[in-house]
Formats: sequence, C-alpha cells, structure tokens
Amino acid sequence: MMAAVETERLRLRRFTEADVERLAELDSDPRVMRFLTGRPTSRAEIEREVLPTILRDYERGPAGRWAAEERSSGAFLGWFALQPPEDGGTSELELGYRLRAAVWGRGYATEGARALVHKGFSDLGAGRVWAQTMAVNTASRRVMEKAGLSYVRTFHLHFDDPLPGTEHGEVEYALTREAWAAA
Repeated sequence: MMAAVETERLRLRRFTEADVERLAELDSDPRVMRFLTGRPTSRAEIEREVLPTILRDYERGPAGRWAAEERSSGAFLGWFALQPPEDGGTSELELGYRLRAAVWGRGYATEGARALVHKGFSDLGAGRVWAQTMAVNTASRRVMEKAGLSYVRTFHLHFDDPLPGTEHGEVEYALTREAWAAA
C-alpha cells in the first residue's frame, strides 16, 4: 500500500474519488496545461479516465500518484508522481508533478520531487528515477536539477497537433541509485 509522504510543508496522500473537483480545477488552468496538452482537461475526462487510472495504478504496486496538500492549511496544491512502468515494477520510476499556478515559485515542486526521489530509492528500491519535459519548460527543468536529476538527452517526438516550443524537443533527466547514494 502506498503510504503518505510528509515533508516540512507538504503532505502527499493517495487520491480518492472525492478528488474529482480538485483535479478538474487543476487541469482547467491553461497555464498549468501549457507544456502538457496545451488545453484544459474536461471534468468529464477527469471523472471517466484520469482519476480511475490513478486509482487503478494503486493496485499495481507501491508507486503512483500522490495528491499534494499544504500541511499547515490542508489546501490542495496539485500532485506528484513516481510512475512505474506498465508491469508495475519499481526498478525505473518516472518522476512527475503538476501544481496549481498560484503556488508556483514557492519551492513546493522541488520539495515534493526531492521527497519522492528519496522514497523511490530508499523505500521502493528503484535503480533509476527519470523525468521528461519539453525542452522549453525551463521551470520544470530547474526542479529536476534541484531534485538531483541530471540532463540525459534531447529527443524529438512527432505530434499531430504540436504545442508551441515542440520544435525544440523533449528533454530527459535521470538519477541512478549509485549517483543518489554517492551524493
């Protein structure tokens, strides 16, 4: 079972059915979705696809997506993830995060990302934690670096309806267990 994770300012917990509105609000902000889909996610899609997928992932293993709340107020800030591969294993985990624009620039993304990198290696036995974003998403790239991940490569994917900046590619960052243990 995926236990809650606490940091100085954050509480990361499992999502529940009651989180539909929180996720819908998060994904309705065009600023939040700018480097992801470029468009808001409908509440119906959150209900039918997004939240059920998050909840199903919990059955596959100890990794997945955590709802992020501010410890002092209980306010919903967004989410963090350590996504396992399709087989549910934990040898390679993908770090992800999505926070409300109102809390950007306060260090929450770095704090949560560092906590999950630590959890991935110390509790889940990961051999590698990686993340990717659009090359032009400099804020997310900074979070990856501050969480201890290093630039691996730039690569180009084909999109039928590319977002502005897609022509610069996607970037991958990663941290191995060996490098984490040595730090």
